[in-house]
Amino acid sequence: ILLTGDRSSGKTTVCQRWAHQARAAGWDVAGLLSPAVFDKGRKVAIDALDLRSGERRRLAQLRTAVEAAGELCTPAWCFDTATIAWGNQVLARATPCDLLIVDELGPLELERDQGWIAGIAAVSTKRYHQAWVVVRRELLTVAQRLWPVAQVVEVADAFRWTWPFVPER
Repeated sequence: ILLTGDRSSGKTTVCQRWAHQARAAGWDVAGLLSPAVFDKGRKVAIDALDLRSGERRRLAQLRTAVEAAGELCTPAWCFDTATIAWGNQVLARATPCDLLIVDELGPLELERDQGWIAGIAAVSTKRYHQAWVVVRRELLTVAQRLWPVAQVVEVADAFRWTWPFVPER
């Protein structure tokens, strides 16, 4: 399932809720969440959270005028390459599992072949009961080429769903 929605619409919150409910039902939950980090109401960073171990690392910080050498940047964010490597290890070990969550596959992965490319491979293995992949609306076409049978779910609709995650076709 490709979960999409506007920026700050609650995609990560939906994934957190599903992970909690799946664990409560005894499911093996694996993958990564990307929770935002706020300072005085302003999003200043993004963390990476391993859903199996609970380990959390800083993934990205707001891009500044001066970036350190070796950083991987988009127009808004600079990503920690060590955390990306760690995240790829987490995703490479994620399957098999009952619920795979990859939050998110964005421009790094889907346009630049960088970032969490192990997330693309993990989803493609189909070694899970369900997979939920967060994808920005503007990248849905690219994701749908990778997974043509995936269902697209808007985050607003997903908030109305409850366990056991049976989307309507």
